Amino acid sequence: MFKLYAVIFTVLILSIPVAAQDCVECHKEVTPGIVGDWQLSKHFENDITCSECHGDGHTSADDVSKVTLPTPKVCAQCHDTQVEQYTRGKHAAGWASYKAMPTTHQLPLALREGMKGCGGCHKIGLKSDEDIKQLKESGSGFGVAACDACHTRHLFSVKEAREPQACQTCHMGFDHPQWEMYSSSKHGVRHRLKQIGALPESSAAPTCQTCHMQDGNHEVRTAWGFLAVRLPLPEDPQWKADQVTILQALGVLDPEGNPTARLDVVKAADVARLDQESFDRERNKMLATCSECHSENFAREEMAKGDNMIRDADHLLAQAIREIAALYKEGVLPKPESYAYPFPDLLTFHDAPTTIEQRLFEMHLKHRMRAFQGTFHGNPDYALWYGWSEMVRDLSEIKTMAKELRHKN
Repeated sequence: MFKLYAVIFTVLILSIPVAAQDCVECHKEVTPGIVGDWQLSKHFENDITCSECHGDGHTSADDVSKVTLPTPKVCAQCHDTQVEQYTRGKHAAGWASYKAMPTTHQLPLALREGMKGCGGCHKIGLKSDEDIKQLKESGSGFGVAACDACHTRHLFSVKEAREPQACQTCHMGFDHPQWEMYSSSKHGVRHRLKQIGALPESSAAPTCQTCHMQDGNHEVRTAWGFLAVRLPLPEDPQWKADQVTILQALGVLDPEGNPTARLDVVKAADVARLDQESFDRERNKMLATCSECHSENFAREEMAKGDNMIRDADHLLAQAIREIAALYKEGVLPKPESYAYPFPDLLTFHDAPTTIEQRLFEMHLKHRMRAFQGTFHGNPDYALWYGWSEMVRDLSEIKTMAKELRHKN
């Protein structure tokens, strides 16, 4: 058996271009898993060798620092269409949004430089050469190509990236549990049944990619965006007032309702729909996808239910924001000096200084997200018990705590 393996490996080695043979001979001892994945890849089949992605500066264990870390620019040499689409989408903005969030700079070193916290997923975003240099110096720079977040190295499988599990690592958990709500929805259950052979391969079972990457488009956008705030503001006067309050607590509108520097960051990153045309474009793409399995009327009705859930969830959240803003104004609760405006800053996350502000943080980023995303993902139980019901309880607790603070004061 050992001789057979030796013969197979010899054949593989001889089929590798001469320029890559030294790399393979060394790395089959140092990192055999990398070599094995590469030999299974389309890159191997098409004679794409190590140096074409990593350069030819590294030739021994003594000069590992000379390894070039591939960026999307490297991938674009062959996959220019996909990279161009990616650069226009929200994944490309992942690193910029991570760097812009105030709370990420307060994380322990192991969760920042170690790429184990928010950065572990947000590294999918575009980075400058200086960013990559700093990451490499901190020991976190390997795997910053962005493309390899979905097409994991060194297999870089298209088939892998087309499965919903490819999205699971990032799209789960506290503030974006899309995996949990999708996998337990009828869409997710049917796809899993297809994977295990319980349903025919031709049966309809949408994946994340079916809805969010139509025709393989790598932009990956949604009409409402991540935090479900948009411009123009709704015509409904109550919803409009609630969204203004939320935008003020997000720091993108000042107390008079004027745009702030944070709104400029949002515009630059293109992470929210800021005009009706861009909203309608993304909504119509989704309606077209839904209509491949459902009637268009059904699809529009389901989308409207998601919109209505955002409206109702916004009313709960806005009441809570106003309650805490009133405590600041009354002098009952000290407003942190770092807050630019007389509103609780929703972007401070778990760094909020008091219990009542922590409850607001969870209400916004955990429960509101579940309420509207659960609705859009066709998971009514998730939307109710993990989203809406929690928000109702959050507001009740915030009002009770506010009353107690006023009484003590």
